[in-house]
Amino acid sequence: MVTDMPADMVIRCSWATSAPDYIAYHDDEWGRPVVGDDRVYERVTLEAFQSGLSWLTILRKRENFRAAFAGFSIPAVAAFDGSDVERLMADAGIIRNRAKIEAAIANARAAAELPGGLSELVWKHADWSSPTPKGPGDIPAQTEGSKALAKELKRHGFRFVGPTTAYALMQAIGLVNDHMADCHVREEVTGLRAAAGPS
Repeated sequence: MVTDMPADMVIRCSWATSAPDYIAYHDDEWGRPVVGDDRVYERVTLEAFQSGLSWLTILRKRENFRAAFAGFSIPAVAAFDGSDVERLMADAGIIRNRAKIEAAIANARAAAELPGGLSELVWKHADWSSPTPKGPGDIPAQTEGSKALAKELKRHGFRFVGPTTAYALMQAIGLVNDHMADCHVREEVTGLRAAAGPS
């Protein structure tokens, strides 16, 4: 079997069964379409902070991140200055990595300058025909689509957005559907993506 079945007897993607936080994130969020500039900026920021770390660490600190980064309001974070960097570096509730903190602020400024907004830019890279994975080995670390997304984000001044991070973002916000074939939420996510897709 390519997926695990925890105590509630529901089939999920195998990565999602090791902790209650993962189960909730998988069942209620992962792969569902996320739109809106601030909401997409939040995911870009969290994926960047996750680089080199466990996603579980980020999930457990997410509310702290939201408080520290003004609810991920792009205009608010774009106005952060050096004193905010030092404040964030002293905040034990988040990941205290100066390069990532400075990147989050730079990315907010870059997002604020995008003519059509961050959500529009990111969703141009949605893959509406990605194959259905039957097992974890069917899921790539990056794709041509994530390379293109990373390249475009970098062209606009974004940092910490390499192809692997960009693909994790694509998975998380519904630009691709990487729920396994027998995962209990794959069909729901497929429907949500179809509703959000091109007419």
